[in-house]
Amino acid sequence: MTHDMLTALRPLLAAEASAEAHATGTEPGDLEQAVWLRLLERLDADAPPHHPERWLRAAVRAEARRSRRTARFELPYGTEPADPADRDPEQQVIGAARGRALREAVGRLPGRCPQLLAALLSSGDLTYREIAGELGISQGSLGPERSKCLGCLRRLLTREVAAGGARG
Repeated sequence: MTHDMLTALRPLLAAEASAEAHATGTEPGDLEQAVWLRLLERLDADAPPHHPERWLRAAVRAEARRSRRTARFELPYGTEPADPADRDPEQQVIGAARGRALREAVGRLPGRCPQLLAALLSSGDLTYREIAGELGISQGSLGPERSKCLGCLRRLLTREVAAGGARG
């Protein structure tokens, strides 16, 4: 699969993702990213599709179905209010403890992960462009780097939670 073919597929993917996104309740960019990832996985494991346009349309629809199925099972938490002003003192203390534990865990991550996640967690609500400038990396590498760092954090926190003592 050549660079020219990928460039030629980009407008089709954008149009297909825009058409399907509304029905799934997701952003078109999220669908596009998922399809590009599927294509990369396919290229890594197999040969390029024989009919790229047909494959791309089918992949967008498959990702849209997956997104709809996932959305059916995602429900908002009913136990914690979304607005911090509505929290009682106990919830505020628990929230602050969770925040401290998260920041401590982020500080133990390898490489650039502590700086990247600290920037993402900052109260300044920085854009990807601002974070990339602050860290001196390209804006396009922030998404993959963020995913890698969140995976490391998830593994770290899973081990810590699993290693916790008896609860009473």
